[in-house]
Amino acid sequence: MRRILLSCILLSATCILKAQDACLNDVVNTLKDRISLSGYAQVGYTYDDAGEGTSNTFDIKRVIFMARGKITDKWSAYFMYSFANTGKILEAYTEYRFLPQLTARIGQFKTMYTIENPMSPCFVELINCYSQAVNYLAGINGSDPLYGSASGRDMGLLIYGDLFDSLMTYNLAIMNGQGINLKDKNNQKDIVGSLMVHPLKWLSVGGSFVKGKGCAVAVSSINPDIAIGENYTRNRWSAGATIKTKSVDVRTEYLAGKDGHVKSDGYYATVSAHVLPKFDVIASYDYFNKNKTISDKQTNYVAGVQYWFYPKCRLQAQYTYCNRHKGENSNLLQAQLQVRF
Repeated sequence: MRRILLSCILLSATCILKAQDACLNDVVNTLKDRISLSGYAQVGYTYDDAGEGTSNTFDIKRVIFMARGKITDKWSAYFMYSFANTGKILEAYTEYRFLPQLTARIGQFKTMYTIENPMSPCFVELINCYSQAVNYLAGINGSDPLYGSASGRDMGLLIYGDLFDSLMTYNLAIMNGQGINLKDKNNQKDIVGSLMVHPLKWLSVGGSFVKGKGCAVAVSSINPDIAIGENYTRNRWSAGATIKTKSVDVRTEYLAGKDGHVKSDGYYATVSAHVLPKFDVIASYDYFNKNKTISDKQTNYVAGVQYWFYPKCRLQAQYTYCNRHKGENSNLLQAQLQVRF
């Protein structure tokens, strides 16, 4: 009797373990199909003789982790976190695709203003990533103290999609206008929109705009009449084009903004020539005038190379000559290694 009882217990335990193992495999397979993880790091060296003293340093530009979860075939969630410097959440949103032409997104994400801002640093040719005008007008790096350092992101609701068999791509959003990880500091919302037309396979043309009121997070020497915490008119627009061929990529754009009574504008053109397999020669012209009344402008001339030694992984080297209308000119030499999984 004891032998029979022991055999039954062992048989039951074996069945339970097999069932648990099968259940665990199902869970693992489900997670594998529905959750994708990725990330990248950009590290390098910078020499800069701007200002009173020369600086040279090894630095960590970015360390980014990304996760995307597929809830259903039409419903997904996305999360992005930065580990460089002080850790912070960059993006967190969920979106639902109602139609191929209409997807709605809510949360924190890139503001769809300019051609460059929505682009990932993984694919932007320049080590400094974005042009002066984009950095300033999209609130990326804090060069506009009134706007602050928002990494080009904000909180809000976005609808987007492709129309007429992908002839047009549109984005339309209602955003706080305050930047990342912050509640809105006024009762006004920003309206952000963009439209790109693709008349040819290799050509895209279009524009974007931001219309709203900002709440100043700091004082600015460019716009000293606006105090911290004061609401002010903050409007921007842009128009540009991209060319993508087998031998060359070109991205060019004109941008303009108005903060209170101060107007600014800028223009950039970046060319990437694919001279050898996996090897590109980079050149860029980057002009920006922070205040058109006092002509506070700077032009950067960039030349460099990049080598894609593995998919999405590259080595870069670039030289930038900074020509300032006010102040002394300077030189910037940079090298960067990018690895991504």
